[in-house]
Amino acid sequence: MRIGIVGLGLIGGSLAIDFQRFPEHTLLGVSRRGETCRQAVARGIVDNASQDLGLMTAAEVVFLCTPLGAIEETVNQLIPHLNPNTILTDVGSVKASVVETIAPRWRNFVGGHPMAGTAESGLDAAQADLFVDRPYVLTPINSTPSAALETVASLVQSLQCRLYQCQPDEHDRAVAWISHLPVMVSASLIAACLSEPDAAVLDLAQKLASSGFRDTSRVGGGNPELGAMMAKYNQPALLRALTEYRHQLDRLINQIEQSNWEEIEQRLIETQEGRGGFVE
Repeated sequence: MRIGIVGLGLIGGSLAIDFQRFPEHTLLGVSRRGETCRQAVARGIVDNASQDLGLMTAAEVVFLCTPLGAIEETVNQLIPHLNPNTILTDVGSVKASVVETIAPRWRNFVGGHPMAGTAESGLDAAQADLFVDRPYVLTPINSTPSAALETVASLVQSLQCRLYQCQPDEHDRAVAWISHLPVMVSASLIAACLSEPDAAVLDLAQKLASSGFRDTSRVGGGNPELGAMMAKYNQPALLRALTEYRHQLDRLINQIEQSNWEEIEQRLIETQEGRGGFVE
């Protein structure tokens, strides 16, 4: 199959690396930067690459791996080059707004979101097996052709991921809790620590920071553009999640102010038990 990838960064590059393992696939890549195109071909990540979207004319399936804010304009520029039977799918972390924008313009569109990544970005961050045993969500709607869905599902299952399907709005509400809210909470933790007015105390805190701080601050120290796009394109669901989180913080503050240590311990018992439903 001729697979096109628009955007040769972490996700697009990693997809290409894994698909290259299958001799039946030909990988075509598009990047805004000529140097990225040259590197992708030289390293064998794609078979051909160009800054020109016209390269996608030959593609049977195109993965849109651009930032969320660039998807709509990219599709507008891409459509004149596509064969009518070409299947489009994206990798954006928000689905409702993307599906609402693209599906009316391109019938063979399947919304998608691989739940994988690192704090790094760009082609140099691309790696093999990034998607192994990680969730990959597809968000078909009533008008999504079954053949297009089956094709995309077959391709992503070859990555050895855990495939899920749901409605776009369900996806956005779910990832607001377990992906977008953690980014904002983690970023707020870092900002709170940096607000320490005593330079000596701040310096000591930075020296003492270990695994607990590293784990809870990791996603808050990630790609700023990606975090901002989460907030912009998933605003309603994220605001609901942040409001509930603020309610939980207010409740905890009140318990500490009132010295309700038994209530706090019971709360921590409940969260200890509840965590298992989200992570192994």
